Parts: sequence; structure tokens; C-alpha cells
Amino acid sequence: MQRNRITITVILLYPFSLIYRAVVEIRNMFFEWRILPVTEFNLPVISVGNITVGGTGKTPQVEYLVELLKDEFKLAYLSRGYKRKTSRFMVADMQSSASVIGDEPRQLKQKFPELTVAVDRRRVNGIRQILKMHEPPDVILLDDAYQHRYVNPGKSILLIDYNRNITEDFLLPAGRLREPVSAKKRADIILITKSPNRLKPIEMRNLVKKLNIDFRQHLFFTTIKYHEIRSVFDIAEQKNAAYFKDKRVPVLLLTGIANPRHIRTYARSISTNLHEIAFPDHHAYSEKDILKILNRLTALDHPETLVLTTEKDAMRLQELPIPDSLKKSLYYVPIRVDFLNDDREDFNKIILNYVRSNKRDNILHKETDKTSA
Repeated sequence: MQRNRITITVILLYPFSLIYRAVVEIRNMFFEWRILPVTEFNLPVISVGNITVGGTGKTPQVEYLVELLKDEFKLAYLSRGYKRKTSRFMVADMQSSASVIGDEPRQLKQKFPELTVAVDRRRVNGIRQILKMHEPPDVILLDDAYQHRYVNPGKSILLIDYNRNITEDFLLPAGRLREPVSAKKRADIILITKSPNRLKPIEMRNLVKKLNIDFRQHLFFTTIKYHEIRSVFDIAEQKNAAYFKDKRVPVLLLTGIANPRHIRTYARSISTNLHEIAFPDHHAYSEKDILKILNRLTALDHPETLVLTTEKDAMRLQELPIPDSLKKSLYYVPIRVDFLNDDREDFNKIILNYVRSNKRDNILHKETDKTSA
């Protein structure tokens, strides 16, 4: 597990972290004392979020919940639509672009066409608008809403990256924490994500001890599993990872995510001749970026170079005018969540019991609301 080192930069920024901490704690107190409005809805609302900056695996976890619930319940997914070029409430359709609704909402809509996908930076308003729809959902999934306390979810799932233990990190700007470690107390379920496949029991116990979770909270360890690679564009002939591995082709890894460490490891399993172009998280690709990729491919000088990217990056790349030569090389690797210790059934049972016990009445809808948010 990666430890946060106390560097000169951390020391210099730490006083600002103390100011940040005071502001966050005052804000949280205002919510707890109901000085700031908190809204509850009488249907199952499940929040998936984190208290760190950067990827902890929220999207694959939301996809897991959709797979778990979609056959029994009508679902809606609500996100703020990070880095979209719009700001108002919107309901996605299959033609909605990443620039309009965000890459993660587009990914969910493309993968689950029957899923109601909506975006609104004001989650309370977003839920209200969803419930006004002709066929309102039975369950609402909130993405990246751990800090959005204007909505009080019925079940709150907190994700913690195994490689970035929150107990060994600092608050912004000295570290990556959005809130103090004590904020974990609000979670009903804590998932340690991106865990090694062969995690020793003593390592699990040590981490649980460090987190010091409450007796009412449930903690599970999850890992990332990779599916077979897929072409980003329909024009490409579908080839699997084994094909590129047997050909010993170069791999150009293209990412615009917070932490490409795991997909980099996967790319090395295909080819040791690995090259990389890395952009910031949620990067909005441009024609200039495409030119940069083409230049790298020319320099690699191999007719079957694999350009490998993430599913979220694929959502943004599909919107650009890309030459057919590059389209044929572009593949993404889907990922899914898997539970360690055979804990999948226990997690599923908690979620299903909650949803079945709190299913919204199809006729009467009540709402506990102190004021508008």
C-alpha cells in the first residue's frame, strides 16, 4: 500500500490544509444541525462516493449496482456531469455526447440503454425532476455525492482506494482528502477498492484496524477485473488481446484518468513494448491531441500498433473526427468490480434488502424537505 510521504511541499501547504479543515468541519456541522437544508425522499436513494480527489472506482461500482438491481427495479442514475459544457438538468438519450452530459453518464447510458440517466449539479432538484417523469423510478443511484449533503441518502457507499489509504493522507491542498478521515462515519458501507487479487488476511485485518470503523458499518474488499478489449469504433475489425500479444506489437496507452496505474499494468500484460500518452483526469480531447497520437504512431512505425485506452476515454474520443487509420487501432478495456473473500452475496443482500424494504409507493410520494436546495 502506498504511503503519503511528508515532503517539503506537504509541510508548506499544511497550514492551508488546517484552514480547509476548519471550513469543511463548519460546513458539516451546519448540515448536522440542519442549519443547511437536508432533503430526504421516500424511495431508495443509494449514494456512491469518496472523500479523496481522484479515481477510486465509482463508475464500475455504479455499474455493479445497476446489474444487481435492473431486472427487479426501475432505476435512475443522477450525476452532476463533471466537466460537461452544460449546467442545467438534462435526461440523456443514446445520442447524448460526453461534452453535453459528461463521460461517465454517457458510458452508463451506452452500456444500459434502459437506464434513466440524468445530470444536474443540484442533486435535490435533479431528483425532483426525475420523480416528475411519466414513469418515475423505484431506485435512484447518486454518483460522486458523498460531499453533497443536501440529499440524505438511504444508503451511502464510501469507496477507499487500497493504494491510497485515507488514514495515511492529508487534507487538500497538502494531500488528496476532500474531508477529514472522521467523515467515514457517515458511510453505511465502506468498500476498499482496487485491492490486490491475493490479499493476505493479516493485511486486511491491519487495514480494518487502521480505519477503526463503527460496528454498524459494513466493510468489503473489492478488486478490478478486466474484460476482453473492444474496438472504440465500429469500423475496426474486432481483435482480442491475445492477437496483439502473439504479434508482439507495440502498445500505445492513451489515458485521461486520475490514476492510470492499473491499466498500465494491464497493458504490460499484452506487450512489454509499452508507450504512453497521459492527460489529466476527464481530459477533453482535441484535434491537436489526435495529431499528437498520430505522430507517436508514425514514430513507432508498426502497422498493427495497439492504441489502448479506458472506457471513459473512449466516450470522449468517439466525438472527434478521427482518421480511419487511427480508428482501426483504437481499443478500450472494460472493467468490472469483483469482491474478495466471497463477500459478493453479503453485499448484494444488504443492497437488495434495503431496496425491497423501502420501495417507493407507486401512488403516494412524500418528501421531507426543510427548504429548497
